[in-house]
Amino acid sequence: MIPLVEARERVLAGCERLGPATVAVDDARGLVTVDEVVSGEAVPPFDNTAMDGFAVVAADTVGAGEDSPVRLEIAGTVAAGSSGDVPVDPGRAVRIMTGAPMPPGADAVVMVERCRVTDDGDHVEILAEVPAGNHVRRAGDDLVPGDVVIAADTALGAGHLGLLSSLGHLSVRVTRRPRVGVMSTGDELVEGPVVLAPGQIRDSNRRTLLALVAEVGAEPVDLGIVPDDPEALRVALTDATGHCDALVTSGGVSMGDYDHVKAVLGELGDMSWMQVAIKPAKPLAFGTIGRVPVFGLPGNPVSSMVSFELFARPGLRQMMGHHDWGRMVIGAVALDGLPRRADGKTHFVRVRLETDPLHDVVAVTAGGQGSHQLSAMAASEGLAVVDDGEGIAPLGVVRVIVLDGLSGPMPD
Repeated sequence: MIPLVEARERVLAGCERLGPATVAVDDARGLVTVDEVVSGEAVPPFDNTAMDGFAVVAADTVGAGEDSPVRLEIAGTVAAGSSGDVPVDPGRAVRIMTGAPMPPGADAVVMVERCRVTDDGDHVEILAEVPAGNHVRRAGDDLVPGDVVIAADTALGAGHLGLLSSLGHLSVRVTRRPRVGVMSTGDELVEGPVVLAPGQIRDSNRRTLLALVAEVGAEPVDLGIVPDDPEALRVALTDATGHCDALVTSGGVSMGDYDHVKAVLGELGDMSWMQVAIKPAKPLAFGTIGRVPVFGLPGNPVSSMVSFELFARPGLRQMMGHHDWGRMVIGAVALDGLPRRADGKTHFVRVRLETDPLHDVVAVTAGGQGSHQLSAMAASEGLAVVDDGEGIAPLGVVRVIVLDGLSGPMPD
């Protein structure tokens, strides 16, 4: 068996960052910028108000209060989207809406809650003294031309997309999104609510892995079920490498396996067949067909998912230009403990994460821990990392890889 770190290093060494592409801002969430983005204009582009209220000359409000209001003539209204060309002279005020441009002559805004319009609607009583600049957002307050607004190698989130839109960008240069083919193989596999014949099972791994690929931010490509036939496998794999950036298969990678998948992968690609010191997901195949990485994951459904998390996910994220290619790892209290026997492997225990009055986060097993027990994996929210030895004592702290969580460094 080889250590987890060594196996992951082999995977990462074969997963090169993809080239750049220009994509629409709407399609850029989760992708990584290639270049820095520089502002070509001021944001906001003009002085505007942060509040609904009245634009005034600040000097006119000196001494104003609830018991000593200052009465000003209403000269007009400025709405958001208008030119704001309604002058404010001393002794006058202009009704103004949030985001509207400051009118000429005004240097402050009194929020609407500190104003009282007279019954005739011609005047406003100012109920508070305000300084110059009150509730005014100056042009360039956020950005000025030449500011670097997004650095290179930034993973784009919702806020970045809004920022790009505020600068008028309809597209952005990023590391392109990989197309990842997912294939199931075997004559025993069927789909849908058919009555199972003796020896048949329903294909679950392909749907699971397609969903995990999409969650990474890659583009999943369903390659379907390929029969257990060497020529059919050879054709399917060769064709897939012509239009996919990476391939994911499941099954046929154990040391004792000698099926058509293993034989054909070995014929077409430069593959390594590894036994990793982990449980579940000990068998792993990884290599390349041409320059296309191939992740050969174990066939048991839980092993397939755990192997994807530990190896395929980091590899695919590295291809996308991410540096934080793992999941977020937290410390949680194992209320009932997580016992085990020493076997030379790191165990990844499927757990639920809960809160407890005495602890921030607690981890409890999600059910059966067999590599075939997909129901427990589906119910889990994390993988508890239990190092070789006697396990975690009750109330001991355990590291947990948070599934569906933020990205971060992977545990060794």
